[in-house]
Amino acid sequence: MRNAIRAQRAARLFRVACGAIGAVAVSQVSSLAQTAPNSAAQADQSAPLPDPFHELETKYLFGFTEGADIGAEGEQSIEFETTAAFQKRGGRYSAVEQEIEYENVPSQFFGYELSAHMNGHDIAGVDGLADARGVGFSGLSAELRYLVIGRGPGSPIGLTLIAEPEWARIDDSGQPIADYSSAFGAVADTELIANRLYGAVNLIYTPDIAKSPGQGWQRSSTTAVTSGLAYRLTPKITGGGEVEYYRAYANLAPQSLQGQALYVGPTLHIQFTGKIMLAAAFSSQVAGRATGESYGLDLTDFPRYRANLKLEFEF
Repeated sequence: MRNAIRAQRAARLFRVACGAIGAVAVSQVSSLAQTAPNSAAQADQSAPLPDPFHELETKYLFGFTEGADIGAEGEQSIEFETTAAFQKRGGRYSAVEQEIEYENVPSQFFGYELSAHMNGHDIAGVDGLADARGVGFSGLSAELRYLVIGRGPGSPIGLTLIAEPEWARIDDSGQPIADYSSAFGAVADTELIANRLYGAVNLIYTPDIAKSPGQGWQRSSTTAVTSGLAYRLTPKITGGGEVEYYRAYANLAPQSLQGQALYVGPTLHIQFTGKIMLAAAFSSQVAGRATGESYGLDLTDFPRYRANLKLEFEF
């Protein structure tokens, strides 16, 4: 009898102990369930957000001034580039050139472009130029780019060498011509503020040999120093400005100065997607002089205004 009573007491104590342990376990689980979301939220709050101002290719950031980037290896694209020039002395002058360009980057150090050109002219009453109006196929060109120094953590400055040979059958005044030229340049750029503020400088030399119908071969050249700044207003929109200085010569060597011009203007770059880009620039001649003239601008060798628009599709 006593053994049965002891067994009943032991069973009651076991049930009480199990109940206490269960209550404690439920309390602990409830506490963990309440604190887990808070811990996860705190972890999410402490994790750094991705920077929307990701790395941006600089080639077309600066308008007429080029950036040093050549694109990623294997990248290909089709570009439509429109360049316009307006106003020379004494009359009406409008010239528009349209290029269709194929670009390829076969290696991380070398890229090239192949271009076909069309141009149109509306010229009347300009001093020293025959009247001209019309649209036609004007020539072919190529651009070769070699990346000497890639901008990155080990080098704050990027440097690219370029060569741009061109054949033209219509000149800037809308007249037939056989023209062979090649621009040689050094392009340098840097990030002044990482992924936000960029700067670039171009040094360019362009020798030219041309022959008009019934005349002999004429030799000339142009040198240029240009620079630009570009600031990313949003992750996709970059605005800036550039300064360009040009000198025209009557020989292949930079001697016998014919004229000089200084341009200033704004630039705009829009990266719609990773594959579609639009760049625009407008420049106005603010100072200059042609040799033998007393005017404050050189509207004999250079136009008063210039504009450029590029639309690129990568594939």
